[in-house]
Amino acid sequence: MSYFDNIRTFVRVYELGSMSAAARDQRVSPAVASARITQLEGHLGVRLFQRTTRSLSATEQGRIFYDGACKILASVAEAEAGIDDVTDNPRGTLHVAAPLGVGRRLIAPHVPEFAADYPLVDVRLRLSDRKLDLTAEGLDVAFFLGRPEDSTLRIRKVADCERVLCASPAYLAVHGHPRTGGEIDRGQHNCLNLRFPGATEFQWQLQGPEGAIKYDVRGRFESDDGDVLTDWALAGAGIAMKPLFEIADHLRSGALVRVVEDTPPLPVQMACLYTHRRHQDPKTRLFMEFMIARMEDALKAGEA
Repeated sequence: MSYFDNIRTFVRVYELGSMSAAARDQRVSPAVASARITQLEGHLGVRLFQRTTRSLSATEQGRIFYDGACKILASVAEAEAGIDDVTDNPRGTLHVAAPLGVGRRLIAPHVPEFAADYPLVDVRLRLSDRKLDLTAEGLDVAFFLGRPEDSTLRIRKVADCERVLCASPAYLAVHGHPRTGGEIDRGQHNCLNLRFPGATEFQWQLQGPEGAIKYDVRGRFESDDGDVLTDWALAGAGIAMKPLFEIADHLRSGALVRVVEDTPPLPVQMACLYTHRRHQDPKTRLFMEFMIARMEDALKAGEA
């Protein structure tokens, strides 16, 4: 086994806190991951992890070695990036994350085209509406809607995305057509909420006559999948707050109708996060530039 592979596996075990999770991340079997750690411990002559059948934790030596191992991996990544920059021939695996709606509609359709232009780059696209930790989850770039909490990462803005509140004609026929946030704040409507473990935003922020107003909204249904909220709204279950690009076709067809037009939602920032490195990986830079150009075109076309 390569000593470098052993170090890479050690770092992922340390960051994920699980041998099986690290094995999945490295696309090897748990037995191979365990063997790499054992071989590394044998080479160093110390135990890096305390392992039981139920838990795994780093030893003091493991914590010390982790800092050095990260520097080794970063140095190799920078060296490879320098070569790729000179040869203009990026290679390797690119780990990308995005919210479900953004990934399905704005990124995934263009991945085959990117792969055709850069045949030596493999793309691993992970879609989730929950917040992701780039470092802990081994991501190169993460697209997101909103504002990031981690100030140590670099941010590249894509656009300010218009958001709308919408419901089906069938729902409005029964419950009425609200025009302002005050009408939904009284509990007269079933609001469909996007919530997930660790979510910090439980209010809808709407634009009032004198600025932004936060409304506490109530609803019987919530999900951590934005497309589920769209399906519920189409089925007449309630009112959903959605980025315009996700539901533009439904608005055009009349399957969904804008509501609360007098106090619309504030726009949401779409951007991408990537780690701070002295030499940015060329494949990461190329992927961002490639996707951002197509995302901007798609947003303009969808909101026209």
